[in-house]
Amino acid sequence: TIVASTSLAQDQSGYNAYSVRPVHESDVLYKKTVMRALDLREKQNLPMFSTNKEITRIISEAAKKGDIKVYMTDSLDQGRSMTKEEFAKKLMMRISEDPDAEPDPNADPNAEQPAAGLEYLPKQLYQMQLKEDYIFDKQRSRAYHDIQCITMLIPSEFNPKGIEEPIGTFKFKDLVEVFKRDPRAIWFNPQNDAEHRNLVDAFDLRLFSSYIIKLSNPKDEFLVDIYSESQK
Repeated sequence: TIVASTSLAQDQSGYNAYSVRPVHESDVLYKKTVMRALDLREKQNLPMFSTNKEITRIISEAAKKGDIKVYMTDSLDQGRSMTKEEFAKKLMMRISEDPDAEPDPNADPNAEQPAAGLEYLPKQLYQMQLKEDYIFDKQRSRAYHDIQCITMLIPSEFNPKGIEEPIGTFKFKDLVEVFKRDPRAIWFNPQNDAEHRNLVDAFDLRLFSSYIIKLSNPKDEFLVDIYSESQK
């Protein structure tokens, strides 16, 4: 996953094409691109991970229907997108350590084939990454968390490779439209059923817990790499 400048996303009018509420580049006094990790099992994140209303369920179902575009990386339009069939394949559990292994040419074609992998359950996909621009708008004298995209991951415990692996990346601007249309896309208020909020509001109000894993830097390194190098 790459944290890169979003300057390529600026259209000719000077606004970031990926922003839900864009700020003109002439009004941006300060900007830093930030990558955050979200663990949906954390107590503060459980309201967007409630049973049958999991944010990962809503996103994956929309992607499998073709209602939202899926990207390979958070470079978005500067990278490659995938078809809904390719995305659906990524949601399937691996049944071997080497999913890219070539078929055995001497194998009996009439022999019983291994069962197809099962699809990951929404509750198993509890890891996400969020890429945003932290902006100070000098015109309005306030700071904004301008979310650009969200990436769904296969947690290391469910991946034969033993690492967190991206499934797909989605423009936050596209997700906003999905969340607004789907009545299940709620931030579940455990104290008051009359005060559930749409997931769009939950992100706007920062009703989630996360931690920073990368800031834009010349070497495009994660914080853990930067600080492990500084200890040497």
